[in-house]
Amino acid sequence: MSGSSIWHPFTQHGLEEPAPLVTHAEGAALYTKDGQRVIDAISSWWVTTHGHCHPRIMAAIRRQAEHLDQVIFAGWTHEAAEEVARGLRAILPSELTRVFFSDSGSTSVEVALKMALGYWANRGEERHRIVVMDHSYHGDTIGTMSVGARGVFNAAYAPLLFDVGRVPFPSAPQVTLDALEVECKAGAAAFIVEPLVLGAGGMMMYGPLVLAEMRAICETYGTLFIADEVMTGWGRTGTLLACEQAGVVPDLLCLSKGLTGGAVPLAVTMASEPIWDAHYSTDRARMFFHSSSYTANSIACAAAAENLAIWREEPVMERIGALAARQEQHLTELADHPAVADTRRCGTIAAMELGGEGAAYLSNLGPRLLAHFREAGVLLRPLGNTVYVMPPYCIGEDDLAIVHAAIGSAADAIAAGEFN
Repeated sequence: MSGSSIWHPFTQHGLEEPAPLVTHAEGAALYTKDGQRVIDAISSWWVTTHGHCHPRIMAAIRRQAEHLDQVIFAGWTHEAAEEVARGLRAILPSELTRVFFSDSGSTSVEVALKMALGYWANRGEERHRIVVMDHSYHGDTIGTMSVGARGVFNAAYAPLLFDVGRVPFPSAPQVTLDALEVECKAGAAAFIVEPLVLGAGGMMMYGPLVLAEMRAICETYGTLFIADEVMTGWGRTGTLLACEQAGVVPDLLCLSKGLTGGAVPLAVTMASEPIWDAHYSTDRARMFFHSSSYTANSIACAAAAENLAIWREEPVMERIGALAARQEQHLTELADHPAVADTRRCGTIAAMELGGEGAAYLSNLGPRLLAHFREAGVLLRPLGNTVYVMPPYCIGEDDLAIVHAAIGSAADAIAAGEFN
């Protein structure tokens, strides 16, 4: 039994892998109790955008904490939440008129699914089926597991999960589009998708044209289109939203992670006016029945409001473009390595397979790679043998070079048979 009583997420404690104690963070670096500087090459699970402990966001949190910490949000409001709502309306597509706050990416998706089903129920239409894409991941709550890929992540919980329609990942786009049309034509209530990049599924990438055509099919048959941009939003794919690259506006949009710059938990589900209208009534039975105790926590909202101000006032998109270009350069240098396969990039996200294609998430190579990167002073967390780099936008070139050098040395070790 370990000395700590903490049960960590996505961790098999029986392997007794070390859990470094982080004391502080700044920019693109974490600092541990034993004095190590660790480059955060995955934005601490994809959340940190402008850098750790960003001075503007930290100051906003301090200011808010001095006069309001938490207040019930059912029938009450506060200025920090109002400011976030105004800021989101100003920066996001005008069709997304309503802002519903929650606490995490998973809950923002749960909210979207409930809104979609509530929309049809309140209209008196029998449309219940949710359609999803193979290899997708939308969270770890019951509803979000139901609309994600079935496998080792959720096999133990299969009795709890509801049935969904599935379309294949668009490696053969027309097959995917035809399957989606069949589902929509049969009266699907909603289609949920990760736009352009399937994150936990292995950083699988597809093009904007396919996204646009999927949206068009949903529109033709009245199927609601839910965009889960929890990971892809806030510039990760090279634009504020991945949907922008396809000229797509969803009926429901899920945002979290970078919403506060990664400082504190907060999420929103943006809804179009028809979704709102279906729930708007003098009949209390038609209200939207969802909340949590900390909905729109004022301190989290203050962080989000400052993040929105940074997007308005600083050259964030220039930083994103520069990082994307540097990622492409490093990928090019790795592409011909015999132990590297399928190098790919979408915006600031770079990914590849080490040691061959198609290894499972529980590949024995994963822990070996994790240990190798830890020893190199780099936080990378491979998805099986899929290695991806998704750093904060502030990362310097020297640090990014160290990250890719660590990947290169891991590839060398694999080629030499040292990880067998």
